[in-house]
Amino acid sequence: MILSMLSNRRSTLVRAVLVGVALVVWLGIGSVGGMAQGKLSQVQTNDASAFLPSSAESTRAAEESKGFVDTETLPALVVLRPEDGSEVTPDQLTAVQEWAQGIPDLPLPEGNDGTWSEYLVGEPVVVPAEDGEALLVAISLDGAKAEQLLADEERVAGSFVVALRESLDEELAATATTAGEPGLQAWVTGPAGFVADLVTAFGGIDGVLLLVALGAVLLILAIVYRSPFLPFVVIVTAVFALCLAGLVVYTLAKNGTLVLNGQSQGILSILVVGASVDYALLLVARYREELHHVEHPAAAMRRALRACVEPIAASAGTVIAGVLCLLLSDLGSNRSLGPVAAIGIASALLGALTLLPALLLVFGKRSRVLFWPRAPRADALVADGDTAAATAVDPSAGPGLWARLARFVGRHARPVWILTALALCVGAAFLPTLKASGTSQVDIFLTDVDAVSGEAVLGEHFPAGAVQPAIVLVDEGDVAVVTTAAEGVDGVESVVPYTGAPAGAGAPSTDAPPIVIDGRTRLDVTTTASADTQAAVATVEDLRTAVHEASPSVLVGGAAAETLDTQLASERDLRVIVPVVLVVIGLILMFLLRSVVAAALLLVANVLSFAAALGVSAIVFNHVFGFAGADPVVPLFAFVFLVALGVDYSIFLMTRVREESVKVGTRAGVVRGLAVTGGVITSAGVVLATTFAALGVIPLLFLAQIAFIVAFGVLLDTLVVRSLLVPALVHDLDHRTWWPSALSRRPAQGGTDLE
Repeated sequence: MILSMLSNRRSTLVRAVLVGVALVVWLGIGSVGGMAQGKLSQVQTNDASAFLPSSAESTRAAEESKGFVDTETLPALVVLRPEDGSEVTPDQLTAVQEWAQGIPDLPLPEGNDGTWSEYLVGEPVVVPAEDGEALLVAISLDGAKAEQLLADEERVAGSFVVALRESLDEELAATATTAGEPGLQAWVTGPAGFVADLVTAFGGIDGVLLLVALGAVLLILAIVYRSPFLPFVVIVTAVFALCLAGLVVYTLAKNGTLVLNGQSQGILSILVVGASVDYALLLVARYREELHHVEHPAAAMRRALRACVEPIAASAGTVIAGVLCLLLSDLGSNRSLGPVAAIGIASALLGALTLLPALLLVFGKRSRVLFWPRAPRADALVADGDTAAATAVDPSAGPGLWARLARFVGRHARPVWILTALALCVGAAFLPTLKASGTSQVDIFLTDVDAVSGEAVLGEHFPAGAVQPAIVLVDEGDVAVVTTAAEGVDGVESVVPYTGAPAGAGAPSTDAPPIVIDGRTRLDVTTTASADTQAAVATVEDLRTAVHEASPSVLVGGAAAETLDTQLASERDLRVIVPVVLVVIGLILMFLLRSVVAAALLLVANVLSFAAALGVSAIVFNHVFGFAGADPVVPLFAFVFLVALGVDYSIFLMTRVREESVKVGTRAGVVRGLAVTGGVITSAGVVLATTFAALGVIPLLFLAQIAFIVAFGVLLDTLVVRSLLVPALVHDLDHRTWWPSALSRRPAQGGTDLE
């Protein structure tokens, strides 16, 4: 007896040390990782050209065109017009010219001495519109110098545009108005304006997005647990896991090991919170179940971990393997999301399997208090007599919602899976209506922004395509034939040789000869449509075809060409990555479930679910939200996340079904597995859907579309595929589900067969 007491004390001491070490380590991670998480936006890169492969034609054109210019510039355009739509008066023109002369003297961002004069190329140019109803102030930023000031082009553009807008608000409105004349409206647009507004939109990722996601999850957990303590334990686990992920990602991005953009940062936050809560729900549910069977919480936790480590690790491994398939992408933005998301899932896994158990056991023998006021007790099984005991032996025999649904599926398995599959096929039939060939830059903002409004005014009064002309690099001897071919393309306004003078709207005319470098010269092609529209992208695609026929050595670059190459790379990624994801996840499922049939069944069910989610999303995007379209990367990201995350819930279900099938046979095992996992998996699905829906608070088209598709798809997968389709199919197939494992040769035995 004395030896037993000493052994118990030693075990208690070891547990206390392990819990203490885990808490101390995670506190250290939180203190350092929290600061890193807050600085992630400082290591973002949102320039699309930075993500293109070196083999892309626009990338090769950009590299070659560097030889034709002394300085890479970033244009900022200020468009002004009278408030009443009248013509610009001489006094207003004079006031704008005086204001433009003072632009170089605008102060640098706080913390920097001096003015913007040394970071500008040339003087700001004021250009009246031909119709006399608007003015354009064209300003060029020196990209190389500015990057030395603020580390990257996005923050440079943002800071300069903020300075311009503040100056307009404070001075121009007053100085441009004389007695009896209307005031001037002003917008800052052009490439710098769009970048600045994009940076502002992504600014909500650091605070608003995370607060909305955590607040929504906390509310759901309070409803699920009906406890004042457990929701905070789970949320703390998620927050610390996010700190770990932020620390790793920040370090790698800062050192240039991976590229982080705004969308990857937003998805990282959502993915870590959602996955952490999912894993926590599964572990806590099994822990609560084991607390009914043993007296000490530590023993219950050991049993819960033994039961949950395999499905949780398999779930995390499936998602990690799925997102790492993005490394096969031609686009750096897609490739970077793979490891970023994988780091997030790995952090969530570590938090759920180390920090969460430590928090749940922090009160030792009194740890049941965390479940108050519904704390489970070891004698609960027999407290209510035979009914309670029967329910414990067979969870599907109880009166609960999921027990009743499990019995219903067991009695009507074939009609359930046939009707469910037909309903999903109806949704999938609308998949071809999803418009995912690309969007114009003006369509990516879901709120009114200055750059979009200014772009519309610019297009009304000035040649929109002159802001960022397409660049054609051609052998000197082929200039004439290439010029003729380019001028014959619909949507091309003009083709002029590059002479070294600034290009674009507001550029002064020059009679200088064209620049020739190593036998090559550059042509600037102005398109009718603005370079950031899909119309310009279509024009550049036709332009490439025409000039390549005239001279195979021609390279076509520029902003519209970069967009075209990005869309082509995204379409290629969709064709390559989707099959690889299916193969990788299929192999993982075969290994986990020891069955080819079960793995194939789950994959087919989840692909059908994905197709239905995308089909329904197409209806909503086209006819409810009225979106102009989507980028090709949207279905790719949706596929990777929905298939990987959807398989998660099937893994949670099927590992429990297999565990029960070994005891009572497959059909009874399905009924029991669905009854016992239904509540926790549905809660996990609702939490994950809610966290992804929180992406909608960032007013950008891409994130709103991903938010809807993944949130709806997760709910569809949780409530329909995992609750009805998969269990009904497995019940109908019976022991054949587990082929070729030994379990496939064991027909139903004992237990409950409700068919």
